[in-house]
Amino acid sequence: MDKSEPIWQPSTERIAQANITRFMERLNQDGLNLDSYSALHQWSIEHPQRFWHQTWAFCGVVGSQGSEVSILGDPRWQQSQPNRDTQWFPDATLNYAENLLKHAHQQPNALAIWFENEQGAQAQYTWKTLYDEVSRVQQWLIACGVTKGDTVAAYTPYLPEVVIAMLAATSLGATWTSTSPDFGVESVLERFGQVQPKVLFTCDGYSFNGKHFDMSEKNRALSQQIKGLKEVCQINYVSTDSAPTSSSHHNWQEVVSSYQAHPIEFAQVSFNDPLFVLYSSGTTGKPKCIVHSVGGTLLNHLKEHQLHCDIKPNERVFYYTTCGWMMWNWHVSSLASGACLVIFDGSPMCPNPNVLWDLAQRANVNLFGTSAKYLEALEKASFKPAEHGSLPDLKTLCSTGSVLYPEQFDFVYQSIKSDLHLASISGGTDICGCFVLGNPISPVFRGECQAAALAVDVQVFNSQGEAITEQRGELVCCNSIPNFPNGFWNDNGERYHDTYWSRFEDTWHHGDDVKQSTNGGYVFYGRRDATLNPGGVRIGTAEIYQQVNHIQGIVDSIAVGKETERNEQIWLFVQLESQHELTESLRKTIKSQLKAACSPRHVPSQIFAISDIPKTRSGKLVELAVKQVVNGKSVENLGAIANAEVLEEIKRVVLR
Repeated sequence: MDKSEPIWQPSTERIAQANITRFMERLNQDGLNLDSYSALHQWSIEHPQRFWHQTWAFCGVVGSQGSEVSILGDPRWQQSQPNRDTQWFPDATLNYAENLLKHAHQQPNALAIWFENEQGAQAQYTWKTLYDEVSRVQQWLIACGVTKGDTVAAYTPYLPEVVIAMLAATSLGATWTSTSPDFGVESVLERFGQVQPKVLFTCDGYSFNGKHFDMSEKNRALSQQIKGLKEVCQINYVSTDSAPTSSSHHNWQEVVSSYQAHPIEFAQVSFNDPLFVLYSSGTTGKPKCIVHSVGGTLLNHLKEHQLHCDIKPNERVFYYTTCGWMMWNWHVSSLASGACLVIFDGSPMCPNPNVLWDLAQRANVNLFGTSAKYLEALEKASFKPAEHGSLPDLKTLCSTGSVLYPEQFDFVYQSIKSDLHLASISGGTDICGCFVLGNPISPVFRGECQAAALAVDVQVFNSQGEAITEQRGELVCCNSIPNFPNGFWNDNGERYHDTYWSRFEDTWHHGDDVKQSTNGGYVFYGRRDATLNPGGVRIGTAEIYQQVNHIQGIVDSIAVGKETERNEQIWLFVQLESQHELTESLRKTIKSQLKAACSPRHVPSQIFAISDIPKTRSGKLVELAVKQVVNGKSVENLGAIANAEVLEEIKRVVLR
């Protein structure tokens, strides 16, 4: 395929009907002449105040915008830096939950939530039902003494009840935080122990890949060890008659049946007040508690949903995620655009690889969100969703979490749907949003994220801090955006500055190894801190995985640098399919494939077989942890790794 030719182009009709086209038409009424995404993007970074002011109005934010769009705030750390210290909408007031529930009065009988799980359970909530449930839980939280400034947490699967609890908490101006139930008690304490929630929502258990997991002991341990915890509410998810862990704990059903629904009073808070606390992976130390603002999160999500993903009222939006990944926060915010949340809890391959696509067909999903690893798993299983049913309503597929390889673009268009906006998106927990993502009015090029986000001045820097194109470097952001985090919990600004702002002057450095293409898109190679450097040549691990993971018999792989005297070797670990062994023939196949497709520098010095590939609980490879093991260093935070026992296996393998 000619790499200079797009793999997909939107139709004239689709461009005409897109939200972003209406947005440009609105701007053009004020004397502008914007006729393309690139023109709009350039205008948005040159006139950020006008852009965000117009986005507020176009997306119908409920609240008082105030008199200022942005001002230079007080320095968070060291001397003043405008991009780091800009404060957006300093005198604006609003409420996050009110913006997500505003459609309840406009379309009370339309669906707001469609839920299913791997065991076949289903639940649907209309906007009215959702609003009424939030009202009841809000009243209980008020009785618990929850007010603005308090933190409310959830340790559960992604359930409708968790959406309700979050909306009830944020309706009061409280701060919300959550994590998934596969985290161990120690890992949860490392997170919740820092923010000290006043109220905790839990569940009795959950199922994954056909196995049941009881939560009673975890719930009991947490309720005893989280300082400042006043109340616990248990959702009976597995069994309707499960007794709470303690007699002092509350049952969800009893809570919601104890109150009558009435109009919700939404606490008006400042634009820059805290909304969510998200957590860094914690694989190299104690997790950082990243604080995201009410207005910055809402306004950015509205921009990404409506202008980049073309989400419209009553559309069905699905994202496969857990409550411990920022995509959960991103997904629930689509309620603010009037969309219906489509939720699935369980393994995406249980009871069969078609489970999510059956759901997409039943629920008439318009946007399907997943990870590159899931798409890779479908391809390796030779499963083609298009052969198992049509998806007439599906118009957008979002992929994130890791690099989407060029061949995976082919798989999507050949095996899922040919007329589809494939949006490879990348950002992170750090900004609870995206730096680069799709746009529905421009072509998609194979292997590329389409464009930098609107009003985000994304550039690629070399090690000297110089902007480069068509060369690999580090992704940076050279302006201020409303969804930069407030900072870290209980931090004076020093750790926040050192993490993101210390490498280049007044520039956010993100740590992704990327290249900007001639099309204006971005090609990702992996994380900068996981870049390999054999013989002084920088190699992105994604380049290796792209070749190795397609070899027959290999399920997955992870590559790290083994430090040697004045050099670095590539050590490769592979997870094999059952009935396959790491023979000398397979080793030669791996090496010859990498040499032919990449370069001799990409060929690993050592190849080892292991039972599983170490990953975080959100499915990301933990290359740094494996590198530490390989180089004889200790891993500081095993609790952040879903299958930490594999690190011991790696230690045994390399010491043979």
